[in-house]
Amino acid sequence: MPFDSHVTVRLEDAASLVNALTSGAARGKPYPAPTGAQLPEAIAAALPYLRERMIDADQAGYLVRTAQQLRLAFEAASAGHLDDAAATVNALLLATGARPHLRRDPDEPWRLHFHGADDSLAVSTSASCATGLALALGSDMSDRLGVCQAARCDRVYVDTSRNAARHFCSTACQNRTKAAAFRARRGAGES
Repeated sequence: MPFDSHVTVRLEDAASLVNALTSGAARGKPYPAPTGAQLPEAIAAALPYLRERMIDADQAGYLVRTAQQLRLAFEAASAGHLDDAAATVNALLLATGARPHLRRDPDEPWRLHFHGADDSLAVSTSASCATGLALALGSDMSDRLGVCQAARCDRVYVDTSRNAARHFCSTACQNRTKAAAFRARRGAGES
């Protein structure tokens, strides 16, 4: 695995937020982002560890704005525009006041956190996601941030494969693309 487990979790959280909270296309169909009363449930589904916490309207709105910025960073990194991706991530780091520190809960090992103990749920989550992207962009792993290459899909992903060969957000998109290519080859051969 190219990233350590903690960074991988933060990057996957970022991708989950983008995919859950930004409009576009998913698996060949339009994807309208949830709004209003649907937002807390969508956020909890994207980040299961938040299920038991209350996500109020202000926090949900903050996370939607974060997801929109994270999408810009993923898109820029995927297109090889690392300066743009870095500028977007730097703005998120500044806005969230991301600051790494070690914290230890009773009977637990020390863990690295990227937010203050008194930050809101939305700010804490945003700071952690922004820091994960910063760690990816600041390493030779920036090419591991991608946007699905399938037609009619713009969901993002983090490539944690050994050979950096991932091009799709899901197996469904990969299979859909392969099936379309097969049909196109077969149709061209029969004409």
